[in-house]
Amino acid sequence: MITVWRFVDGNKAHEKQSAALLTGLRERLGPTRVQSCDVDCSQLRFWLRGSLQVALDAAGAIALGQPDFLIGAGHRCHLPMLAARRRFGGRSVVLMRPSLPIHWFDFALIPEHDRPPALPNVLTTRGALTLPLPHVPANPGRGLILLGGPSRHFAWDSVTLERDIGQLATSSLQWTLADSRRTPEFALQQLARPGFTLAPWRECADGWLEHQLASAEQVWVTRDSISMVFEALQSRARVGVLGLPSRNRKNKVRAAVQRLIDDGLVSEQLADAARSPDVQRAPFNEYLRLAAALIGRCNLETM
Repeated sequence: MITVWRFVDGNKAHEKQSAALLTGLRERLGPTRVQSCDVDCSQLRFWLRGSLQVALDAAGAIALGQPDFLIGAGHRCHLPMLAARRRFGGRSVVLMRPSLPIHWFDFALIPEHDRPPALPNVLTTRGALTLPLPHVPANPGRGLILLGGPSRHFAWDSVTLERDIGQLATSSLQWTLADSRRTPEFALQQLARPGFTLAPWRECADGWLEHQLASAEQVWVTRDSISMVFEALQSRARVGVLGLPSRNRKNKVRAAVQRLIDDGLVSEQLADAARSPDVQRAPFNEYLRLAAALIGRCNLETM
């Protein structure tokens, strides 16, 4: 039996990544061979004596037994993970580049676009880990457009997006246009075309995006949102990116997306929207690859 203490901080993006790794461990080892608990770090005041013990007790971690892995993403999880490992043992696995020295952790799973150092304990990922999508019937003829927003890497260009989304609209697909927290106000209405279904992020229920990705024939994402690009790659849909102007020459997100284009995993050719894919693409499943790498590094396959 493998015991995993998962440290969570209340950030959905962080918790999706650690949940994906935990799912990968269960799929690789078998669901009955992995037991886990969630240790809540969101309200933990680490400087208060006994606060970590309270969080561990609330999670049922001690009762679960000595951990084999302590995993977590996000700055709030770093010190609690290290303190728990020092006291109870196990291997600490941090997702994303940590704010603390990398060599303090047993393993660091870092996206390649964050330019991780070549250290023995670093496992490079292609994007953030994402959960497998639900098994829902495919919906041929349906397309999904996902809007990000201005960021430190990309500026927003409504004129270019209006032109490119207008070209997508000429295809025979039925399009759903969805925005996100970073999308400028009124952009959803401005970029919509006749016949589009609009999905404001505030009105979307939990799990909406995952079901949409799982059933879409095509997904197009604005280039700024590397996380949504990798979520889309977890589907079997054709994935494309919509261009936005880079804020600087050395743009790690632009370079990461370009590698996906060069590898044929993502398209930037708008004309592709008018052509149905010859075969469905296999899901990216990076979470399974990294789970297998951890299991192999720790010789857990035969335990």
